[in-house]
Amino acid sequence: MDFFTSDLHIGHDKDFLYQKRGFINITEHDTQIIKNWNSIITPEDNVYILGDLCMSSNEAEWNRVFYNLNGHLFFIRGNHDTDNKIITYINAWNITNLGFVYIYKYNKKKQFYLSHYPTMVGNKDNKYFFWNLSGHTHNKNKFQYGEKQIYNVALDAHNMFPISIEDIIKDIDNYKENII
Repeated sequence: MDFFTSDLHIGHDKDFLYQKRGFINITEHDTQIIKNWNSIITPEDNVYILGDLCMSSNEAEWNRVFYNLNGHLFFIRGNHDTDNKIITYINAWNITNLGFVYIYKYNKKKQFYLSHYPTMVGNKDNKYFFWNLSGHTHNKNKFQYGEKQIYNVALDAHNMFPISIEDIIKDIDNYKENII
């Protein structure tokens, strides 16, 4: 199965991040992310991480987290993902770097534009429009910017869990029914 998430901010030892997410400290934050992740992700699953994976520059901290995450990881670069971090990610872990954006195709009928930043990539009258799956905003709203076809996959919007493509499609279908 395919899952999506963003803005893990592993090792981001700033209280404005982990306290807003309901944690006492960054260790509790990172430990809960691993627990939540592995409770739904199997080693065979694919996980698309849409940026801001790790904030710490401490490779020992990265190892503690990343070697404990299930799944095959595909990575879209975010605003906190430096060149050095990208090199370390792809050399050390089961991570495939997809660059800044990626077109994800699901069941030959649906396509999604993956990016860290929310991006409008079409409109509802355009037969080729894409829904943008993104993060970056650190808010709890699944649908960003009204009717602009932008879906927030960040941990903040999904109770600190990655979300499956099937659940994303259900959310989008329910959303479309309610705005028509």
